[in-house]
Amino acid sequence: MSDNTEAFLHSQTRENLMRAFAGESQARNRYTIAAGIAHKAGLAVIQGIFLFTADQEKSHAKQFYRQLHDLGGQTIRVDGTYPVDIYSDLLDYLRAAQHNEYQEWEHDYKHFSQVAMSEGFPLVGKLFENIARVEQTHGDRFGRFADLLEQEQLFCSKVEVQWTCLHCGWVVTSTTAPAQCPVCRHPQGYFVRVELAPWS
Repeated sequence: MSDNTEAFLHSQTRENLMRAFAGESQARNRYTIAAGIAHKAGLAVIQGIFLFTADQEKSHAKQFYRQLHDLGGQTIRVDGTYPVDIYSDLLDYLRAAQHNEYQEWEHDYKHFSQVAMSEGFPLVGKLFENIARVEQTHGDRFGRFADLLEQEQLFCSKVEVQWTCLHCGWVVTSTTAPAQCPVCRHPQGYFVRVELAPWS
């Protein structure tokens, strides 16, 4: 923490950083759990989205945690609300993830950034602002794949597109992803539109 340590010790920003650390840590675990459900459903592409995002959430958590370095050995008490995203349908997991990412982008981190700026911690404020933009990207990505799944177009398209196998990288142009990759023999669940790989 490069800002004033004494002021930071009594700041709302200190608590907001711990809330953000807790939120990112929980998001990572929720996405890892959802990835396991996608794996059981044979949808490696959805599994990959959740795991890819989970790793980025870990990175966010690490950045927030690093800001608390000067408080090492202390305990920070915070109150917070966190979602219980347990569903029977994979689409619900995608929609919940989309909602939660937008919540962080539009509300939580925007507010945390404003508080940090007002308390005199511009570096932390900018960190919240930058990570908020990433959360928007996460929400957009989850929403895009939720739409495709909901419209039953995860592996088919009204026009020809390029599909790539996530296991071996083989690419084909078609309106439908192959039922099985001709190179590595992995099933259709490993295919994704090239334009969305890797989860762009």
